[in-house]
Amino acid sequence: MIEKVNLNNILFLDIETVPQHETWNNVAKEEQLLYETKTKYQRKEDFTPEEFYHKSGIWAEFGKIICISVGYFVKKKDNDQLRITSFYADDEKQILIDFKTLIETHFNKPQHVLCAHNGKEFDFPYIARRMIIHQVKLPEKLNLFGKKPWEVPHLDTLELWKFGDYKHYTSLKLLTHILGVPSPKQDIDGSEVANVYYKEKNLQRIVDYCERDTIAVAQLLLRFNNLPILEEKSIIKI
Repeated sequence: MIEKVNLNNILFLDIETVPQHETWNNVAKEEQLLYETKTKYQRKEDFTPEEFYHKSGIWAEFGKIICISVGYFVKKKDNDQLRITSFYADDEKQILIDFKTLIETHFNKPQHVLCAHNGKEFDFPYIARRMIIHQVKLPEKLNLFGKKPWEVPHLDTLELWKFGDYKHYTSLKLLTHILGVPSPKQDIDGSEVANVYYKEKNLQRIVDYCERDTIAVAQLLLRFNNLPILEEKSIIKI
């Protein structure tokens, strides 16, 4: 499907986000009004802004990143490895700076691309928006201004699976299931992340979940190219 792209030039990634505040009562009045306006279409008359606040993490204006997990292939004599690492903290700005440093140090060449599931609609713009909010200068791989569509260094496994059908949406869970890739949803799913973060205060559990999603995206790209998926022993966490 994408035989022209060297798998060793791809940085796979996934992000986990939560609402900026634990409860609606912690949100400033002006921001509550802005959130009410922003979510009016999605809520319709079914939910009040307060009842809908648990979903605020999906918008960069009202959410924040708590983890970015990345993975990349490394060629070895006996077998290929997928190396996984994560940036996570309560300090979102530091996460973004560390991620930017990785890109600019190791994935800054023209042939390097970023890859995520639904990344073009969610992960990539979310990271870029949060960087601007924190006054972190965008790395070239996220600065799309003036670039033609074919110059954008992004791959999206959801977009690849659409085959031009823009009405079609397939979740990562469904796609891994039908293609025989181990499911990343073994513990929690996206709807539970905020509760695990704020109530359980278990960031490591979220990091593990984020890393499984990143691994799944890399495995999908192997399947898209009719290559065997990696065994557990070839996935190295660093």
